[in-house]
Amino acid sequence: MSSNFSREERRILVSVSGAHFISHLHILALPPLFPLLRETMGVSFLELGFALTLLNLVTFFTQAPMGLLVDRVGARRTLVAGLLLGGIAFVLAGIGGSYPWLLVGAALAGLANSVYHPADYAILGSAIDDEHVGRAFSLHTFAGYAGGAVAPFLMLGMASLSGVSGALILAGVLGPIAALPLLREARDEKPAARRAKGATKDGPRLLNAAVLSLLVFFTFIAFGNTAVQGFAVSSWEAAHGISLASANVALTAWLALSAIGVLAGGYVADRTKRHGLVAAVGLAAAAVLILVGGLADLAPVALTLVMATSGFLSGLIMPSRDMMVRAAAPPGQAGAAFGLVSTGFSVGGIVGPLGFGWLLDHGQPLSVFVIAAALMGAAVLMSLVQELRRGRRVAMVPAE
Repeated sequence: MSSNFSREERRILVSVSGAHFISHLHILALPPLFPLLRETMGVSFLELGFALTLLNLVTFFTQAPMGLLVDRVGARRTLVAGLLLGGIAFVLAGIGGSYPWLLVGAALAGLANSVYHPADYAILGSAIDDEHVGRAFSLHTFAGYAGGAVAPFLMLGMASLSGVSGALILAGVLGPIAALPLLREARDEKPAARRAKGATKDGPRLLNAAVLSLLVFFTFIAFGNTAVQGFAVSSWEAAHGISLASANVALTAWLALSAIGVLAGGYVADRTKRHGLVAAVGLAAAAVLILVGGLADLAPVALTLVMATSGFLSGLIMPSRDMMVRAAAPPGQAGAAFGLVSTGFSVGGIVGPLGFGWLLDHGQPLSVFVIAAALMGAAVLMSLVQELRRGRRVAMVPAE
């Protein structure tokens, strides 16, 4: 097959990436509205923060079970349900207009959020040709970045026109709109578990060493990303006296180049089978650069260049990371595999801020970068182990 996407593949990629765009927009829809919500609802920032914690906790506890549901019920059906539920969550929060309704919306949004990774990757992994599935994964991830980037402008812009309730309702309406292109296929879908019934009966189990090690791999990466995204600015200011403006420029460079790196990483993933090696080399270099950017007292321009390069490498490995999960998933259990390993993101997002915040409170800003780099280094070792497993599997396949 040509290296270009077919018409059907493009249609699927656009619809699934659109769902991922909405998922990230929903995740970041509330924070820009916090000052306005605080005034209209008469609550504290702590109470508003609890709404985000609730969203993430619900996702954490439901993402792995949702992966099993994706394989049993169907990825498209589950994705449509998630988009509709996410829409309902924000519409209820907007119409309710009170803090209890905001918590209800946050909980429902957390449940909806647990759908996207297992469903999206199950659809793309089965519907896109092997020759360019890496690029499909990269475009899908980039769409998520774009959704997160649009959220603050969209929510604040809508709030200025029709108030907080109008902004929340708009965020909700976008969910069903994104579900429309998936409705016909969802109705006719045959679940993966049914298609692969014979393969899964006597085949490898989901909780095998490869999938469980990828869960830990994802967790380590999540800790590293949490350290940079949430605490690098404060750590640079505390350790080296860097101004907030210069520190935020360096962080923005890291985020922007991560998105560009994701797109480049799709081409890399499609041109090699050694995805574990790509992930190891890219992560190792990114970790070293984070260490340099954190420990060395660099001038603002040098710091920005170092972090931009680290961000590019961090993004570059993401499609290869996803290809590793695809390869480790037992037949008919892609949704369950992606749902399980993606739980690592929630672990990093829940535990990481507490640990890194504690380090800053106790005057250890440099430790933030050291620990982040060390955990990324551990992820490098795990990706090399995955590459060794892949090599053994290839060696065991008899030559034809």
